[in-house]
Amino acid sequence: MTEAEDVTQEVWLRAAATDLSEVRDLRAWLVTLAARTSYNVLKSARVRRESYVGPWLPEPLLTGPDAAARVLLDESVSTAMLVVMETLTPAERVALVLHDVFDFPFGRIAEVLGGTPAASRKLASRARARVAAVEERPRASRAETERVLRAFKAAADAGDMAELVKLLHPEAVYVADGGGKVTAARRPVRGAELIALLAVRQIQIRRPDAFQIIEVNGHPALATYRGGELIWLDTVEIADGRITAFRRLANPEKFAHIGHI
Repeated sequence: MTEAEDVTQEVWLRAAATDLSEVRDLRAWLVTLAARTSYNVLKSARVRRESYVGPWLPEPLLTGPDAAARVLLDESVSTAMLVVMETLTPAERVALVLHDVFDFPFGRIAEVLGGTPAASRKLASRARARVAAVEERPRASRAETERVLRAFKAAADAGDMAELVKLLHPEAVYVADGGGKVTAARRPVRGAELIALLAVRQIQIRRPDAFQIIEVNGHPALATYRGGELIWLDTVEIADGRITAFRRLANPEKFAHIGHI
């Protein structure tokens, strides 16, 4: 979210310093300015993340219960979608958003990126294919996601390895983002047994005393606390009633805006 705030501030400052009465198409001008600024910010962020300690997960965006808003937010800001977007190059992201969201022709996109229309078309096509792969995955309902999260929490608290393994797909992947601020696995962990063991061990070490289900990035998430302080935030992907992807955000700098219990 910090990067988005940087872009917004830069666009606002540029707009404030410009005589907008001379701008023919204000919407197109603002979108182009935001796209160019975003492109530069994304390139800088990509360099910074190359030195990030351990896996990187997106910052959580608290989303509300409004049903209409959920339809729009479900996939656009889901953790899975944001993780995939992060694998795109800055140019791929800009090309995809400008063409598929703002309906910019590839000639205009090429002006923003400094390439050719054909190259911009290829960038958007590659990005679209990756995004489509996420959109096509089977999705669990909110009720099922909450049920699985609560069951996982109860089994981890009880040290019930057998139940945890039942809740996890045999080839499940666990990714934790501690950012070097707290102890967390610095590489993805694969396999139900290893993930179950890790979950129990972390409960034993951190000794959380409260939890609640909150909505983050359009989906239920399990927020875990100790002494009123949020210590990690879990999101999952589920297929056929079992967890296939488990993401734990533990970097306190990324959820400072969520507050206390």
